[in-house]
Amino acid sequence: MANGKAVKATESDVRAEKLDLGELPLLSGYMLRRAQFAAFNDFLRFFDDLSVRPVQYAVLTVIDRNPGLKQSQVSGALGIKRANLVAILDALERRGLARREAVATDRRSYALRLTDKGTALMKELRARSEAHEKRLAATIGEDGRQKLLKLLHGVIDAVGPGSEGEDD
Repeated sequence: MANGKAVKATESDVRAEKLDLGELPLLSGYMLRRAQFAAFNDFLRFFDDLSVRPVQYAVLTVIDRNPGLKQSQVSGALGIKRANLVAILDALERRGLARREAVATDRRSYALRLTDKGTALMKELRARSEAHEKRLAATIGEDGRQKLLKLLHGVIDAVGPGSEGEDD
């Protein structure tokens, strides 16, 4: 999938589906990663025309729900390396969606806020996110979705949240 657009399956793709994957389909970590790819690809289809990627949606959501947070707080909450968060915020600022404001009590820090344009976009993003969740839930039912979320939270609680840039 490129830029959120579906790509036609090739003959080699069809042959790959028949490969013996050994124990991989029985490994929870492997299947979590495959499910993540599938969910992200579906997300891209829902948000492609808005040019919003999952990490940008996460950052915008946290800023929207917690105006005035420092960059380090957003970085820690989402498991994004600080240097990568700076690049994400630069892009959001260029688009006029978010802004950094100097913190009076700490000249080295910036408070993050959405612009009016960012706030308006969040309304559309929330509506699409809800539709995206309903689409995912349609395959396993709402009860299945709730169970899946509980299981995923349990994995995070047990092994830690992980962060961006950890080895694949």
